[in-house]
Amino acid sequence: MNGLLGNINKGIGWENPLLRLMIGLCSALFVSVKVENGLFMGIAASFVLIMSNILVSALRKWTPDNIRIPIFLVVISVFVTIVDLTLKANFPAIYERLGVWIPLIVVNCIILGRAEAFAYRQSVLASALDGIGMGLGYTWVLLAMGFFRELFGTGKIVVFDKVWLSLGPSFLPPVFLVTFPGAFLTFGLLMGLLNKILMKVGS
Repeated sequence: MNGLLGNINKGIGWENPLLRLMIGLCSALFVSVKVENGLFMGIAASFVLIMSNILVSALRKWTPDNIRIPIFLVVISVFVTIVDLTLKANFPAIYERLGVWIPLIVVNCIILGRAEAFAYRQSVLASALDGIGMGLGYTWVLLAMGFFRELFGTGKIVVFDKVWLSLGPSFLPPVFLVTFPGAFLTFGLLMGLLNKILMKVGS
């Protein structure tokens, strides 16, 4: 069981898809301008990742090797469509902000990569736990980046149209944090912090 649970832990830290494997960066840098964006994008991608991992693993014995990638894309597309329509119907404002990045989950390197490198070769349980770990790793990075960029880039955290944290009217936010240079800076700082923590844990 420790080996199976390790599939969760590695996605959170040692094999974090964003900070360690450095895949799926484009959407992460774009949507992490707000905590709310990161939360919904993390949930959406995690759902697709977990469900596609499970189905790819369950069908692996009946999946011809020479057409496995098209089959993976069809499986992923089914779950992306579910997420896309659910967000559009229930959270139109969030859906509008996330825009094209929701449909593009289909070709997110994290999801396709885990289907190819892990789920196609492992059991359903191991694949589900891998999806959970990678999803948690992806989501916590989005939330951390969104928290830093939104708080210090705008002076407040707004979730569901409610101000949850504010630095006050006297704070003059460096607005570059909510631009792409700010995204790269935040990502680099977070990567350095995680690497330092993992070095201490591993030593």
